[in-house]
Amino acid sequence: MGAFPLKHVYEAQQFDRRLLDTVFETADDMKRDMAEGGRRYGRSLANKIMASLFYEPSTRTRFSFEAAMMRLGGNLITTENAREFSSAAKGESLYDSTRIMNGYADIIVMRHHEAGSAEKAARVSTIPVINAGDGAGQHPTQALLDLYTIKDHFSEINNLKVAMVGDLKYGRTVRSLSYLLTKYSGIRIVFVSPPVCRMASDIKSYLDKEGIPWAEDTDLDNVLPQVDCVYMTRIQKERFIIPEDYDDAVGKYVLTPEKVRRMKPDAIIMHPLPRLDEIPRAVDDDPRAHYFEQAQNGLYIRMALLYLLLTAD
Repeated sequence: MGAFPLKHVYEAQQFDRRLLDTVFETADDMKRDMAEGGRRYGRSLANKIMASLFYEPSTRTRFSFEAAMMRLGGNLITTENAREFSSAAKGESLYDSTRIMNGYADIIVMRHHEAGSAEKAARVSTIPVINAGDGAGQHPTQALLDLYTIKDHFSEINNLKVAMVGDLKYGRTVRSLSYLLTKYSGIRIVFVSPPVCRMASDIKSYLDKEGIPWAEDTDLDNVLPQVDCVYMTRIQKERFIIPEDYDDAVGKYVLTPEKVRRMKPDAIIMHPLPRLDEIPRAVDDDPRAHYFEQAQNGLYIRMALLYLLLTAD
């Protein structure tokens, strides 16, 4: 395996097919190694320190990154809510916080409430920065694990039709996944959302530029029998500025067992989690439900990224 060419991971557009294959092959190695007790990689990041700098709440992303670092033999410095329990509460700038972390750690994993924050941090950081979600901007590592889950099920990602459902306006996961899907052939995307949550024009323009057919629909029932992957998202109350817009959007799409029965037998249901009521627990045992597997895959993808970024030299 050659040197990994990225120093930082802050947006999905950084990845081409070759890099995606490298990350996925490394994640496969990590999965096999964990099953064998970590004999190959279990001490590969010994004496390395990861700074877990989360300005917004997180469960899966934060814990999977921290577990990934520990599985590779590394160490952590962390704060649960940097917006409240770090010097950010005293007005310290992201620039200063990043420069300070450069002296303490070997890599920074950052979640921030402002879109573009991870890229700003990367510009001034002498150590790798990984974007763990930047407001309504992007979530590249989530998109990587999403794509990895799709590949794991279908063996390849070409010639698939994907429905993205729910909060597409503020959903950083669907934005990042849209970018990555353009790296494959025969992909078609359907955006299903209430009018107040439509996918932003920059993503549609990017898909047009890359020659990826897309359509919009407000009727989930109409879309379900046609697609290979249904990517559900929650309506993110914390992102809405106008309360009435949230009221207009919440609860519009609920993937009940009855609706799931209308899907293709080999289709998959995905969700970045956390969920509200958009996927009832009654769906969890359906073989098409892959969101818990999806979350588990986050561990392997993040192990792969940490390893690739910290052993690039």
